[in-house]
Amino acid sequence: MSGAAGWLELADDEPFGVHNLPYCAFGRDGFRWTGVRIGDRILNLAEAEGRGLLDADGAFLGQATLNRFMSAGRPVWTRVRERLIELLSTRRHREAVEPLLISVGDVRLELPFEVADYVDFYSSQEHATNLGRLFRPDGEALLPNWKHLPVGYHGRAGTVVVSGADVPRPCGQRKAPDAPAPTFGPSARLDIEAEVGFVVGVPSSGAVAVDDFRAHVFGAVLVNDWSARDLQAWEYQPLGPFLGKSFRTSVSPWVVPLDALDAARVPGPAQEPAVLPYLRAGEHHGYAIDIEVFWNGTLVSRPPFAGMYWTPAQQLAHMTVNGAWARTGDLYASGTVSGPLPDQTGSFIERTWNGARPLRLADGATRTFLLDGDTVAITATAPGPEGTRVGFGEVTGTVTKPE
Repeated sequence: MSGAAGWLELADDEPFGVHNLPYCAFGRDGFRWTGVRIGDRILNLAEAEGRGLLDADGAFLGQATLNRFMSAGRPVWTRVRERLIELLSTRRHREAVEPLLISVGDVRLELPFEVADYVDFYSSQEHATNLGRLFRPDGEALLPNWKHLPVGYHGRAGTVVVSGADVPRPCGQRKAPDAPAPTFGPSARLDIEAEVGFVVGVPSSGAVAVDDFRAHVFGAVLVNDWSARDLQAWEYQPLGPFLGKSFRTSVSPWVVPLDALDAARVPGPAQEPAVLPYLRAGEHHGYAIDIEVFWNGTLVSRPPFAGMYWTPAQQLAHMTVNGAWARTGDLYASGTVSGPLPDQTGSFIERTWNGARPLRLADGATRTFLLDGDTVAITATAPGPEGTRVGFGEVTGTVTKPE
């Protein structure tokens, strides 16, 4: 399958060709719809289904989010995807389809799905090791449980926002190591975490087996889990992240279907010691997703997702193994993606080594943590079929003064 769609005449290196077809929700003229991206345009899925061009069992009709379609399950996802490829590749469909295409620049992109629950993991060994060295310089970098289970925490679904939404600087308690007591105020050490998130489509009535990942997970998005490091450092013991994490989580507006990532599958890393049986997969694999992080327009990091120690399938299995069911719209994120090199780290606390190594941006300014007015953009691509690239778009946010 070529990256170019026949009658649309897209370039072979188009990251949003028929090999991708990410889903979205968008607003226009006071209405909201669901869509699928092809090149720099969006196909209105409600219009396409309403006119009989595709059959999604009514999943797009009258829907402002993708939740109904995501809950329909893999047979429907596959049928719709195959039909979309046909509609956007075959010239005989041009007359019927072209009037339903809208320029991306002419719409307002919305949160593509209603978030049910949000879980954030901590699955990069390099990231966990870096933070361990920063916070526990005299102890072991990895805590004893880290290689036995995917460490994570439950976040706040209500503060997940779509790319482009502002990020007001959070307030809370902070305590300097040598201070006699905590103080209250805006975070002075605001940070990012570049992550990949996975969206549950089909719910479960309990635990999801590690090999059932594809039956439940609909697709992937980019995530920026904004983090207030000074708030986090004071509050996280003994129960973990709270206000330092729950104020904003930004996601990209495009949900890349898992089927578009088949060519990006790579063997998962060797896991030693051996994991417990419920975490063992018939095919232990991750995804070769290449991430880039821009700070005020300057490329500062290229985190590689392929090296994540815990895979998305293992994460889903672990977060449901206690009997907690998965729900349509559940979002779970990988945790910060970091590689072994300084310019492969997915957080600024690592990139600047907790502020000890300031970064110089293209405009000559230096930064350790985020200032008001700073903008962060995270983008990513992955290998597609026949040498193509699958685009994730970007997730952006600009820091504003406290609300």
